[in-house]
Amino acid sequence: MSQPVDQRAFRDALGRFASGVTVVTTVSDGVDHAMTASAFTSVSLEPPLVLVVSDRTARFHDAVLRSGTWGVSILAEEGQAASAWFAHRGRPLDSQLEDVPHHRGEQTGAALLDASLAWLECRTVSTHDGGDHTILVGEVIGAAVREGADDPLLYYRSHYGTIVRSPESEKTVYESGGAP
Repeated sequence: MSQPVDQRAFRDALGRFASGVTVVTTVSDGVDHAMTASAFTSVSLEPPLVLVVSDRTARFHDAVLRSGTWGVSILAEEGQAASAWFAHRGRPLDSQLEDVPHHRGEQTGAALLDASLAWLECRTVSTHDGGDHTILVGEVIGAAVREGADDPLLYYRSHYGTIVRSPESEKTVYESGGAP
């Protein structure tokens, strides 16, 4: 029988995975709910599916399960303050969007943050047990990009950052015969 994983080592290892930052929103019983999420990814192109992971103890969790629809704002670098705000537990629900520029999704009515590179609107198609989290798989029912914006907000080892672009891409490396 294997030994349990050291929790500190596990957290430290996961912190070494750089990710983009999203704010996921929903409206339940007329109340806006939001959370910052870096545990977000695409699942399928056909049908268009994405997933996000929600902590079972967060207020957002039960609200998104009730509503069945949600919005995803893929944050631009200028969305850092909004990311920090929506990651803060205990903020007031009734005024949490008051100072955050946003618009409403046409398909879901969810708040979509203006300081974003792109937006998705989703309908939950399945949920899965993820230990202390729930994995929400959503069919994308609306998508848009903000033209001219191209600096993503990134998260690495509990710090925000952005990218430094390399002239190489996966295509140019492959085409030049590069191999790992």
